[in-house]
Amino acid sequence: MTDKIDTYNKISEYNDIKIEEFDVNKRYTKPHKHNKYLEIVYFIKGTGFHHVDLKSYKIKPSTAFVIKRDEVHHWEITTKPKGYVIIIKEDFLQKTLDKFINNQLLKIQHTSKIKISKKDISLKALFKSLTYEKKQEAVNREAVEGGLKALFSKLVNYAPIEKVGRTDLVVLFTNVLSSTLKNNVNFYAEYLNTTPQNLNAICRKEYDKSASDIIADHIIKEVKRRLIYTNEAISDIAYGLDFKDASHFSKYFKRYTNETPKKYRLQNKPN
Repeated sequence: MTDKIDTYNKISEYNDIKIEEFDVNKRYTKPHKHNKYLEIVYFIKGTGFHHVDLKSYKIKPSTAFVIKRDEVHHWEITTKPKGYVIIIKEDFLQKTLDKFINNQLLKIQHTSKIKISKKDISLKALFKSLTYEKKQEAVNREAVEGGLKALFSKLVNYAPIEKVGRTDLVVLFTNVLSSTLKNNVNFYAEYLNTTPQNLNAICRKEYDKSASDIIADHIIKEVKRRLIYTNEAISDIAYGLDFKDASHFSKYFKRYTNETPKKYRLQNKPN
């Protein structure tokens, strides 16, 4: 156990997107985060478990997993897997010629596991063709984006309806929370070019929660990750998340969990 959660970088600094077959050697991995990129893993074969934060999901064909950049995850695959991996950096979303792809990805990001019909051979064909295209010496950017648009459209259709029906503003709000955590509604309202009152109204309409409660959900989840997966001092966690002191941080955590950070760590830390 270290003072920081391991962060993996599976894509070179010169690429903004990576599409390839799933590496059969990655059947068992240690808990880790990703270095500012989104990963989509599609299994055609294989069984086992995908552990994400405090949840475990069964792996069985045909399933796609979406791993967000702020999540801690690891694989426990018990049989030889077969599938595909897509890794997408933020740079890709800024450069993409078709901005509809961005909207599709924002919707997909709000689910962790997508069940796919075994009879759907077109999705497998899309992954296979994109993998082939990315191997070419001269990659056709338009062909890649066209394939991704079709692929993401199918994943959105398979994703739970309640997860993809959010307004653009609240989707953008929860997306930016995954990269920048501050206990400050005004900060996010300004970032999203709206007012705190409007952000609160939309959050209550969509989630029946205030904007500050949604921020708290993300902060508490990140704190739990650090308490479980690292030996980082509780005071350092507090200061790292912009709390003015450890006492205020402890009260904040207890308000949402009914436990102190110290008690939560003792009860949940792996042996």
